[in-house]
Amino acid sequence: MRLHTGIRVAAAVAATALLATACSSGGDSGDDTADGSGGKVELTFWTWAPGMEEAVAVWNEANPDIQVTVNKQDGGDPAVTKLLTAIQAGSGAPDLFQTEYQKIPTLVSEDALADIADVLPDGTAERFAEGTWQSVTLGSDAVYGVPQDSGPMQFYYREDVFQQYGLAVPTTWEQYAQVAEQLHTADPTKYLGTFSANDAGWFTGLTQQAGASWWGIDGDAWSVDIESAPVQKVAEYWGGLVEKGVIDNKPMYTPEWNAALNDGSQVGWLSAIWAPGVLQGNAPDTAGKWKMAPMPQWEEGDDATGNWGGSATSVTSQSTHKAEAAKFIAWLNASQEGVNLLVSEGGLYPADIPSQAEALSSPPEFFSNQADFYTLAAETAKGVQPFTYGPNVNVAYSAYNDEFGKAAEAKQASLFLDAVTAMQATTVDDLENQGFTVTK
Repeated sequence: MRLHTGIRVAAAVAATALLATACSSGGDSGDDTADGSGGKVELTFWTWAPGMEEAVAVWNEANPDIQVTVNKQDGGDPAVTKLLTAIQAGSGAPDLFQTEYQKIPTLVSEDALADIADVLPDGTAERFAEGTWQSVTLGSDAVYGVPQDSGPMQFYYREDVFQQYGLAVPTTWEQYAQVAEQLHTADPTKYLGTFSANDAGWFTGLTQQAGASWWGIDGDAWSVDIESAPVQKVAEYWGGLVEKGVIDNKPMYTPEWNAALNDGSQVGWLSAIWAPGVLQGNAPDTAGKWKMAPMPQWEEGDDATGNWGGSATSVTSQSTHKAEAAKFIAWLNASQEGVNLLVSEGGLYPADIPSQAEALSSPPEFFSNQADFYTLAAETAKGVQPFTYGPNVNVAYSAYNDEFGKAAEAKQASLFLDAVTAMQATTVDDLENQGFTVTK
């Protein structure tokens, strides 16, 4: 799948074609045991998720013939770089790898992940929202992992401040803009939200809700659609709010933003299911004052949302125990016992929908005032829209930071649309420069 002429370039990245290389690079299909005689299989698992050692211990006790060893890693890009180095060296790669959804296309294009569609239990796909499952299939029949946790987005707001100013919880984006203006007019020190130009994953989730998919696979080529109508709609909407001054334009996760959460000047946050942990860490004195609601919709009555974060557990292309590895990750991520452990030991929000009711029977401590927190979250998670990531997410995200940073700082709505155009051009140019076939 790759040509080597000094610099490795991609010849083609169709999922089905990649599958052939990925499977062949790992040796056999994984049905044989470690010594080929029915003995114990030992699997290594690179992960950074909390509580994974405890979950694996439960599996190991019940499965003496398939033993899993956890090897904790740094998350994000460092883990991906380490895995790709081992894959390229032909040795040292683990059997199992925790894979962020947005990194799956990159790892597939580098022949680092195996297709496990033929060894997964029947019915596995039906346990996940369509949009979440597409993240591990890239729109093909191949399966490059089982979803572990997800980050469906919701709207978090200060209930006490809403009551103080007589604000209605917005159910549409039109209402969100109206409430933002109503609040800021009543108290110019308060904002309903901020446009964060350093959180590309946040913006991606907003556009996903609107129906965007930034990349696509067409035969043996990638397509890039960052400049699509849904993305332009979202950019234009937020650019208008920033230019009007009714929401803030400061990045999230800064000391200034943390202070705003604490003192009540940041009244709302469009975030993901993991938001309670952030709020508890950054604004502990506001516990019990927040509520969660579904994301505002573009059309009244819709129930769409996007993802911000989340990961799957994948089998690497160099594992010689594909079937055993798939059996383990199906238990971990798509069984009641496994999901209960992900929640109780790791504090994760599981992607497996049927197991959520039992595993998430109590609300997060920070939201103890909202007994239906996880019931509502389960409903919103069903509305995650399909979305395909590409092999150069890092380039697109870097372009977002650069272009939207300038637009947000200038507070000019027109620059928000210019930023989308620049992101599209940068992402396409990078794919072509790497040697990928790109459908215009």
